[in-house]
Amino acid sequence: MKRPVLIGIAAAVTAAAIAGVLARPYLWPSGGTKHAHVMEQARAEPAAAAIYYRDPDGKPFYSLTPKKTPDGRDYRAVPAGADISFDDPAEVTAAPPADRKVKYYRNPMGLPDVSPTPKKDSMGMDYIPVYEGEDSDDGSVKLSPGKIQRTGVKSEPAARRVIRTMIRAPGTIQLDERRVSVIAMRAESYVQKVADVTTGAHVVKGQRLMEIYSPAISSAAAEYISTLNSKVTGGDGPYGKGSRQRLMNLDVPEAAIVAIEKGRNVPIGIEWSAPRDGIVLERNVTEGMRAQPGDVLFRIADHSVVWAIVDVAERDLGSVAVGQRATVRVRSFPGREFQGMINVVYPQINKETRTARVRVELSNPDLLLIHDMYIDAEIDTGSNQPVLAIPESAVLDSGSRQAVLLDKGEGRFEPRQVKLGHRGEGFVEVRDGLAEDDPVVTSANFLIDAESNLKAALKGFAEGAQP
Repeated sequence: MKRPVLIGIAAAVTAAAIAGVLARPYLWPSGGTKHAHVMEQARAEPAAAAIYYRDPDGKPFYSLTPKKTPDGRDYRAVPAGADISFDDPAEVTAAPPADRKVKYYRNPMGLPDVSPTPKKDSMGMDYIPVYEGEDSDDGSVKLSPGKIQRTGVKSEPAARRVIRTMIRAPGTIQLDERRVSVIAMRAESYVQKVADVTTGAHVVKGQRLMEIYSPAISSAAAEYISTLNSKVTGGDGPYGKGSRQRLMNLDVPEAAIVAIEKGRNVPIGIEWSAPRDGIVLERNVTEGMRAQPGDVLFRIADHSVVWAIVDVAERDLGSVAVGQRATVRVRSFPGREFQGMINVVYPQINKETRTARVRVELSNPDLLLIHDMYIDAEIDTGSNQPVLAIPESAVLDSGSRQAVLLDKGEGRFEPRQVKLGHRGEGFVEVRDGLAEDDPVVTSANFLIDAESNLKAALKGFAEGAQP
């Protein structure tokens, strides 16, 4: 025979053999066949009723009634057992209690709609029965273990803790008013010489600043010398003390008065020196100028101690008190901290910013802090005494009242109104409403609160629907 004919015969024989094998019934271990087993199972299990129909290709198209695709294919029926459910199986399959009476029926979608008799919604879903005892009169709400696990409900007992409350506020560095000196003449004077001192220079106490000539000072010095040289009155008499006091009243430096006593001559110029260590803030003097009484020639400030003026918000003012510790950070020196203490709380409120000023005294040995610097302050207003506290996440704050959810066990939660105090480090003080070791819900409490409000609203609708 020809080769193509042989190949055709071999293929036909092979196909017939495969068909015979496939047609032979497969024996299951029980002695029956697969076909018979499937048929028996289908007869034993009646078909479940379809709750809706979905697109055969898995597209997000659904229908409550049988439907066809544009190309003529039927939508697939979805029975109740194949549907996705977020309820506990025990809740879905549990039989209704035989000894409990149905009070009303609520909307299956959670809408505020109840009915005293069985009813269906617009989607054809049955209303859910609510039995006596499920809606307690104490305001508590009960959740199934499955819902508690899915929503992530967590509880934590109220305990005594030390709450550290930090108030953060901005401010500026200001000079200590007690450490500023002004050099001014008390009599008409003329500046003869000025030392090499400029604005911003650091001077020490006793350092020479200028030399002045004043007719009034020269006259008082001559009178004092005359008193010292007098054999009748003597320098220690009342007249001599009065002459010396006149020089002091003219603000002549003590060193210049001592020089006059030793030299017994009237100096032409009097050297004026710095009264304290500090920074020269103002230098309003030039050689040869005429200085009138009261003219400010030098202004010197001591920066070894400065003030931090902090603007505290009005809502935090009640927690601030004299003696509290404060930490100041200067924006010019990141990472550097300065420790101080509140010594004054100013009794005024800025009506534009609604803030109050608080003064913190700071040591400045390195002279890094300069007046008018911007700062950020942290004031520790906490107490070392432990107080009853709970996590801040446990508080349900409506604005007019604060409440927590008390975990009573076995899935029951009761709302409890509380009075709160200080807050800090994620905790809040409870002054009234809870006792120590009372467990409160710290996670998913808003979901439980919403469930409680829903049940309360449904209960009100049910009472209104009852005849």
